Amino acid sequence: MTGVERIAAGFATPGRRAAFMPYLMGGFPDDARSRAIGRAYVAGGADLVELGVPFSDPLADGPVIQAAGTAALRAGATVGSVLAQGAELARHVPVVAMVYSNQVLARGADTFAGRLAQAGISGLIVPDLPLEEAPALLDACDSRGVALVPLVAPTTPDDRLERIGARARGFLYTVSVVGTTGERGDLDLRDAIARAAAHTEVPVAVGFGIGTPAQAAAAVEAGADGVIVGSRLVRAASEAGDPTAAVRPLVEEFAQALR
Repeated sequence: MTGVERIAAGFATPGRRAAFMPYLMGGFPDDARSRAIGRAYVAGGADLVELGVPFSDPLADGPVIQAAGTAALRAGATVGSVLAQGAELARHVPVVAMVYSNQVLARGADTFAGRLAQAGISGLIVPDLPLEEAPALLDACDSRGVALVPLVAPTTPDDRLERIGARARGFLYTVSVVGTTGERGDLDLRDAIARAAAHTEVPVAVGFGIGTPAQAAAAVEAGADGVIVGSRLVRAASEAGDPTAAVRPLVEEFAQALR
């Protein structure tokens, strides 16, 4: 199966109203425990995993994920070590890597897409890569069966949303709020999800701000095909003496909310 096909299968998990995609900061708190957390995600019911590659200037991330990325870099995480972790995870679930554009540009689009495919990673999210600068990477990913997943925001105009949605591969990442990642209180997701769904043929997954199983269930009621949860899980891992034991019951709760 290509990466695109694996992602489609992840969104079609039997018994699910929507796919659950937890975010994992690669290499946090260190390589061994990060791998253990990834295994806990799989055991807890993740349909796909978004795997973050730590970066020194993570402009899309809020304080919880920024802090985790900084700790991962201090612990020695590299692009190579995180992709190796992704290869291990990809034996069990589709993995979508999240990186920043400089990490791709430093290696070249073709080389980076090739490394993803070699690791068995199904998709790629680059939050600071605008539509106009995406064609080279899109072509490189398409040629290797890797899904280049774009993001849209509540402020994305309809004409631009249509162009982004037409080029989406795997799924369309719909940002629920204006701002960075992080848990929020009240979320009004229906309009953002409906606008995204009206402009693409791929599944719509919503992320940024979702921190409780009730919010995840509400996202499904609002029409989401998938739910992405990051900061809540990363926070649990950072606050616990045993990160694996802390995250697995949370993943189970989120997964159950989408059944």
